[in-house]
Amino acid sequence: MRRLSNTVIGFLNLFTLLASIPIIGGGLWMARNSTSCESFLQTPLLVVGFVVLVISLAGFIGACFHVAWALWVYLVVMLFLIGTLMALTVFGFVVTSQGGGVEVPGRVYKEYRLQDYSPWLRNRIKDPNYWMTIRSCILGSKTCAKIALWTPLDYLEKDMSPIQSGCCKPPTSCNYNMATAVAQDPDCYHWNNAPDLLCYECDSCKAGVLENVRRDWHKLSVLNIVMLVFLIGIYSIGCCAFRNTKRAETEYPYGENRVKHIKPRWDYHWWRWLQDKREGLY
Repeated sequence: MRRLSNTVIGFLNLFTLLASIPIIGGGLWMARNSTSCESFLQTPLLVVGFVVLVISLAGFIGACFHVAWALWVYLVVMLFLIGTLMALTVFGFVVTSQGGGVEVPGRVYKEYRLQDYSPWLRNRIKDPNYWMTIRSCILGSKTCAKIALWTPLDYLEKDMSPIQSGCCKPPTSCNYNMATAVAQDPDCYHWNNAPDLLCYECDSCKAGVLENVRRDWHKLSVLNIVMLVFLIGIYSIGCCAFRNTKRAETEYPYGENRVKHIKPRWDYHWWRWLQDKREGLY
């Protein structure tokens, strides 16, 4: 029974090897998702996935072959990983807690406003170099081409993705038939019918990308929470496996001998000799 934790941690690390695959896959999915084109949070997710993969190998070797230093490295990195994954999950929830879009009267789709999202996300998306990369990605995905042939009735009855709503059309409130100048949403003046322009420079387009970030991250946060619970359980068992491995390195099967009373009590024997001498026994 005292080696049960080593066996369990060995098998569990096989499972974590498999569990790291969904994390890596989730990061790759976010990186390659042609309809969202965001790359805010998938890089940390990929790093966490690969770290889980590596430390699972270290834990498996340490537990199954009683390599104490490998288990020690495994536990230290695992503790760091749990803290990082927890911080990443909390950070993701904080920066993606705002937004969600606003209802448009008489429409199925929603429209999105940049000011509704967290300052950290807004600052990232407003970076000209970063936005040019995302803009090129959206153009290459042909997202707007999918609604280019919609009729006015389609706009009333069909739903749109956040990027289609923000990048492929002007805001619904825009009115281009008025003869007199009336203050309108600034995005109304950024709109252009050219297929390579449309509303790609609108704040609503940036908001549509951030809405995709928010939705994708909330889906992946469920996976992160499950992984956190799993890793904490494995870490607890790993501590027992490390203790068992340290015991196996000593000559005592139950660890270093901590029973002090089997050692000679010279102070006691000296006291007894003095007592016996006083009583005339010597």
